Amino acid sequence: MRSLIFFAVICIGEVHGRDQSAVASPPPNIVLIVADDLGWGEAGCYGQKKISTPHIDQLATEGLRFTQFYAGAPVCAPSRCVLLTGLHLGHAEIRGNRQASRSFPEFKEGQHPLSNDARVFPQLLQQAGYATGAMGKWGLGPVGSSGEPNRKGFDLFFGYNCQAVAHSFFPPTLWKNRDEVIINHHPVPGHAKQPEGDVRMADWIAETYASRPIVAEAEAFIAAHANEPFFLFLPFTEPHVAMHPPIETVNRFPQSWDDTMYRGGNGYLPHPRPRAGYAAMIAELDDHVGRVMAALDKAGVTDRTLVIFTSDNGTTHEGRADPHFHIGGVDATFFNSTAGLRGYKGSVYEGGLRVPCIMRFPGRIPAGRVSEVPAWFPDIFPTVCEAAGTSTPEGLDGVSLWGLLADTGTVEDRPSPLLWVFPEYGGQMAVRLGNMKAVRRGLLRRSPSHWEVYDLAKDPNETTDLARDHSDVIQRAVQVLNRETHDNVNFPMPKASVD
Repeated sequence: MRSLIFFAVICIGEVHGRDQSAVASPPPNIVLIVADDLGWGEAGCYGQKKISTPHIDQLATEGLRFTQFYAGAPVCAPSRCVLLTGLHLGHAEIRGNRQASRSFPEFKEGQHPLSNDARVFPQLLQQAGYATGAMGKWGLGPVGSSGEPNRKGFDLFFGYNCQAVAHSFFPPTLWKNRDEVIINHHPVPGHAKQPEGDVRMADWIAETYASRPIVAEAEAFIAAHANEPFFLFLPFTEPHVAMHPPIETVNRFPQSWDDTMYRGGNGYLPHPRPRAGYAAMIAELDDHVGRVMAALDKAGVTDRTLVIFTSDNGTTHEGRADPHFHIGGVDATFFNSTAGLRGYKGSVYEGGLRVPCIMRFPGRIPAGRVSEVPAWFPDIFPTVCEAAGTSTPEGLDGVSLWGLLADTGTVEDRPSPLLWVFPEYGGQMAVRLGNMKAVRRGLLRRSPSHWEVYDLAKDPNETTDLARDHSDVIQRAVQVLNRETHDNVNFPMPKASVD
């Protein structure tokens, strides 16, 4: 994933009495931070009241905050595929969290890989002379596959290759390019239950919290490349469960929040203070942002670095076994994690897809701006191309936001409406047509649901279904979906239909 690239030509007049010709400034650095399952309302600048996120909020104060920005998919791997390739789910190679071993049994970990032919914009930046690094969670192909990070435009990768391994923040190893690096001699698996007895945080803690060396690697990358343009992709793992952040971070939050311990009934690890534990995960994420910004300051490159912050999908969804908690012990109601939006991760309702997005670049993006223009992950690729002064490849599904960022233009006509064709969680489709949104669920179940229609301008929380009075929206949505969806043998879905 790559943040935007900016190219400026500075015309310098008389300097010390001499005429100077136009001089091209070096392209800016780019830092793209993608949180994992951070909900629409889980940062202070998006309305969060209980968890302080000062570093994320500062980005919003100094840059542009989007209020209608959408992830590529409602779960991790396909969303990241959309972000990197600029292709929506109707065209994307990866449309779900499919394990690589299902098609490639030689791999014991990792998700279905991007193909050799998949074009991602980090490759374009690398070819343009950028130093490129990725630190965090990958999920787009095992080491040794066509989708490994080193084959998709990154000089350096450090972190989790496999999403399933990333369920633990205390794994035995992390990957550094094609080598495994031991970080815990007594690792903690990400899944366990404790039906009885006292749940103690210390029982689920090992030597090294994985995010610590990951952020340190990012800091070192910034320092090492301060004198050349660099692109740094930071798909951090927080606040994705399992929920076992450092004890000192949990202790920042009130004991009074928690009167019920989580015993692992909805999957992942138990926690004695689940509300404080989840707040600590978001606090850790915010701390990571602060460390990255401090590293940019120390390197003297903050003012020539574009920083983009977003999330790959909405907050963790409900569990079934324990009604007090969502998956992994998350209490999304307590934190108002969706700020009223309907649905969670895994859903094509707004709460599963609408995500925070902040862009900061001094001199290009005026401070403190808020944009209500609908935008989404596929827009990043063409924006990068225009900002870098490179030709935009044909066939992308997004549009450039370059003029919008500088407040000098609007979003051009889109090649495709915002849409999602998601074969997991029962099979779902959604299309946004202006302010109207059509949704259908259960397409891979015996009895699919009927189409639903919502007016997001009047009803962003999707409470009132208008399908009975808007058959025209359903018909348009079906036409768009059938036009924009290519067959995909690994992620099959039925054709859209009115009935």
